[in-house]
Amino acid sequence: MNNNLALLEIRGAAGGDEAKIWADDLLRMYLRFGEKQGWKTQIISRGVIRLQGTNVYPLLKNETGVHRVQRIPTTEKRGRVHTSTATIVVLPEIAEAEVKINPQDLDWQFYRASSHGGQNVQKVSTAVRLTHKPTGLVVTCEEERFQEQNRQLALELLRAKLWEQEELKKE
Repeated sequence: MNNNLALLEIRGAAGGDEAKIWADDLLRMYLRFGEKQGWKTQIISRGVIRLQGTNVYPLLKNETGVHRVQRIPTTEKRGRVHTSTATIVVLPEIAEAEVKINPQDLDWQFYRASSHGGQNVQKVSTAVRLTHKPTGLVVTCEEERFQEQNRQLALELLRAKLWEQEELKKE
């Protein structure tokens, strides 16, 4: 396990559109926090970021859980207070030796990325959807320009999620 790298997955939970806005606010907050700490930040896919720097995982691992906000959202016309939640999962980078993945258990799908502009975007299938057949876990990655980079990031994210499942079984 590499303590100098952490993957953060942030998803809107209860609260509808406002929960998605709250999740996006949290994502921006963690990106800014990482930049202020001098860490290298990277958006892997919608709601998933990678932070790299000294002792990133030990510092952020306790952020895992449900984060709640009560506020008057910008989408509210009557001035009512809404409660929204977002879930955060913080995962470390897991070495290949720590979690073995059988290549036959993987289903790779490639599609065209839905990101903005660029000469590759709508012509080349660079985005990756990776399914782990035994567990049903699905990971997508479309932020990088090249398919091989997206494949590596998707495999890294899947390895971290499988590690997390194993840790939960131990508890």
